[in-house]
Amino acid sequence: MGELLISLFANGNAIVNIILIGLFFLNLTFVFTIIFMERRSAEAIWAWLLVLGLFPILGFVLYLLFGRQIQRKSLFEIDEKDKVGLERRVNEQLEALKAGNFDPSNPHMQYYNHMIQMLLYNNAAFYTNDNQIELFTDGYDKFNRLKEDIRQAKKYIHIQYYIFRKDLLGKEILSLLEEKLEQGLEVKMLYDDIGSRTLKLRHFKEFRQKGGQVEAFFPSKLPLINLRMNNRNHRKIVVIDGTIGYVGGFNVGKEYLGLSKKFGYWRDTHIRLEGEGVNALQLRFILDWNSQSHRHNIQYDPKYFPENHVNVEHNTGIQIASSGPDESWEQIKYGYLKMISMAQKSIYIQTPYFIPDSSFMDALKIAALGGVDVNIMIPNKPDHPFVYWATYKNVASLLEAGARVYHYDNGFLHAKTMTIDDEITSIGTTNMDNRSFSLNFEVNAFIYNEEVAKQVRESFEKDLEVSSELTKERYHSRGLGIKFKEAISQLLSPIL
Repeated sequence: MGELLISLFANGNAIVNIILIGLFFLNLTFVFTIIFMERRSAEAIWAWLLVLGLFPILGFVLYLLFGRQIQRKSLFEIDEKDKVGLERRVNEQLEALKAGNFDPSNPHMQYYNHMIQMLLYNNAAFYTNDNQIELFTDGYDKFNRLKEDIRQAKKYIHIQYYIFRKDLLGKEILSLLEEKLEQGLEVKMLYDDIGSRTLKLRHFKEFRQKGGQVEAFFPSKLPLINLRMNNRNHRKIVVIDGTIGYVGGFNVGKEYLGLSKKFGYWRDTHIRLEGEGVNALQLRFILDWNSQSHRHNIQYDPKYFPENHVNVEHNTGIQIASSGPDESWEQIKYGYLKMISMAQKSIYIQTPYFIPDSSFMDALKIAALGGVDVNIMIPNKPDHPFVYWATYKNVASLLEAGARVYHYDNGFLHAKTMTIDDEITSIGTTNMDNRSFSLNFEVNAFIYNEEVAKQVRESFEKDLEVSSELTKERYHSRGLGIKFKEAISQLLSPIL
């Protein structure tokens, strides 16, 4: 009997050793995959090596969930007719830029043309100049306007949000959409499976029975686990009748109306767009929708791209740029960097998360050291602790270069905006961090209009009334606990 137990124990040890050796080589395989096979920054490589080295089994699981990269293949297919038309338009605009006769109605075009060309070249973000913009910084104002536009819709409604909660706000919007379905309109909804994790297709039973179509972006194939959770569709787009578009930071949920006890007042930035720029938002929605819908693909139809847009009072130049992990270029990040390099007088930034790479940090330091008035506003409370403390350390590192940093104290700041020199503004879904730049699917409007730029800057200045400045003295007086949180967060920041 004793010999049998010794034999079983020995065999058990052998099995355990085999499993451990197998896990070691599996872990080693992932290490070599990260280093040699996948396109990552050096900071992200070292962060993942740290996680996989210190926590082999847990690190392996975390890598499967958060570390895998999407293949560089054509995730978003465009109709051949649309593709030819888009390429022709982009080429015509590139030729006009080179010839110096691009949008002669705009006196500042010579100053903007290098940025417009960059976004055209990298992103096919065609330029339009017959647009009118309405700016929203309050959730009630934004959603009241959206609900009224839904009520007035005549043909179709395409709606896409990262987060869509079926709470009092979500139910009200869904009820309005169902009313439009009863009137015979086409209604399509796309939501992100991770952002809207409590939302399931079964929750749209009545909506679908009335003819509505709904899809989840990268839906989970397994219960409670989504192997695509690292690549989130963070875009927020609404297109109504091809004449009205919405894009910005607000999702759908009661917290965006300031009704969350945790966050309090919700400060965000969103725009309502009329004009030809709506066509670019429509194209982006169709590409996202067709990538997930295998039953109800949207085919080209002139109704989606009306030629005769509503007459508008203002000639506002806009480019709608998008980016994602399927692309080789970090287009929106490049747009931000180009704006920073062009700034002569001032830069105003609002972002809930500030964890960019060294190129972004260096660009802001160079601007500040060169005499540009650099102003950055972040929240004073975390919604993700590691992200918050990494953000805190990063913005503080700009103080020595002369940048001014502010904490928004009136609730939670979720706006993603950059404005330079009261001339160019970017408003959209893209946070200033590595996740938004390289992992998420994002969309931003780059706006060439002094009036809009001044509105955004004035909103920033109004927020200063309920904000506190982070000075060098205040930062250096922080306690050991904060320093420890910063240190851990900084190590993990490339993969947050």
